[in-house]
Amino acid sequence: MGNEMSPLQKHRAEYRPELPPWLQGTAVKVEYGDAAIAADGADAHVIRRAFPHTYGQRLAHFLPKTANAPDATVITEHPAVRVGVVFSGRQSPGGHNVVWGLYNAINSHNPSSELIGFLGGTDGLFAQKTLEITEEVFSSYKNQGGYYMLGRTRDQIRTTEQVKAAMTTCQALKLDALVIIGGVTSNTDAAQLAETFAESKCSTKVVGVPVTLNGDLKNQFVETTVGFDTICKVNSQLISNVCTDALSAEKYYYFIRLMGRKASHVALECALQSHPNMVLLGEEVAASKLTISDITKQICDAVQARAEKDKYHGVILIPEGLVESIPELYALLQEIHGLHDKGVFIENISSHLSPWASALFDFLPPFIRKQLLLHPESDDSAQLSQIETEKLLAQLVETEINKRLEEGTYKGKKFNAICHFFGYQARGALPSNFDCDYAYVSSTSLLYIMFHLVILLNGRSIV
Repeated sequence: MGNEMSPLQKHRAEYRPELPPWLQGTAVKVEYGDAAIAADGADAHVIRRAFPHTYGQRLAHFLPKTANAPDATVITEHPAVRVGVVFSGRQSPGGHNVVWGLYNAINSHNPSSELIGFLGGTDGLFAQKTLEITEEVFSSYKNQGGYYMLGRTRDQIRTTEQVKAAMTTCQALKLDALVIIGGVTSNTDAAQLAETFAESKCSTKVVGVPVTLNGDLKNQFVETTVGFDTICKVNSQLISNVCTDALSAEKYYYFIRLMGRKASHVALECALQSHPNMVLLGEEVAASKLTISDITKQICDAVQARAEKDKYHGVILIPEGLVESIPELYALLQEIHGLHDKGVFIENISSHLSPWASALFDFLPPFIRKQLLLHPESDDSAQLSQIETEKLLAQLVETEINKRLEEGTYKGKKFNAICHFFGYQARGALPSNFDCDYAYVSSTSLLYIMFHLVILLNGRSIV
């Protein structure tokens, strides 16, 4: 696509990610800590039973060769490795730089190493559709958005057939490691795949890289995910533009739904950056057990309070996962998904609902009913991007404001709403410098993780 790159893309491709000093050499020290344990001790027994071959491995700390660590050993053996890489899950800014950093790292340590990309996501992994990644192939994808170098389709490796197909591919291609780039679901699948490979004595090591716009894959070792910084900055610019428009016209309320799956991290960070009039957080709604009526009342009260100050405009942010945080809507979705699992046709689902669910379903506008009936995602969650919660809330708020107007409790002007969904506009954005660097550094660190897995865990020696 070299000749198809825009001037902006070409300029972005010139940026060179920065590596920390300890990753700039070809030798590092590895120091072992305590065994990895579950974050919640109550879950340890369950996880140990589910992952008997991979749970409880010792933590490996990678240090500069010059670090004063008497108990550390130096990784100096850099064997030629064959590594497969696959994009899984929603595309997120910075994904291409993970591949770039990985390619440069394995080739700088041993030019005989090979990086094999799977075309079409996990479907390509199952079907052994590959592309050998070279400097020439990758030259047009440096610091670029999206996943279009390799593409993605299905975002799961879960069924017995899928796991067997993945193992067959890894064995046929003689892969030393398989790198899965994705979010929570993809990394969960990576963990399960690694356990199956270990149980089956498959020599391929599986490594997951936390790349997701949702920012929902965090712990004491992972402070954020690749793509979150870019998504929030791009969305915040769009929201700020809308805020300026609202202030200029002074007659519209903008209901803006943001991508982010179940977590409200994107909505919260964008609110901190753009300062809308209101942001709804799914976690707060769930913790407070707020109903759709409660939320409608909160928004209407805010609209009425602003009207009393002669303000008839505003911006309200809504996380896409809000629909699963509202108790009655979540229960309705669970009942619908249960009927899907039983093989009930979509057109017959409404007649199979329980009385309370049927009453709620009938209360909702037709467009929302249709969207709630969509088949769930591969992780059994609703198709959140397709459920227009912002339009539902705007319609309910308008109905309630008109009711208050008739009752005389609201004395302001007519309520006008405009709805937006910001998701696809941002997830294909050119990554920020932070995400360019973070993705590149993450995959360079990944090389030493793979050397640790391939060399140490296969019984080969290090200095």
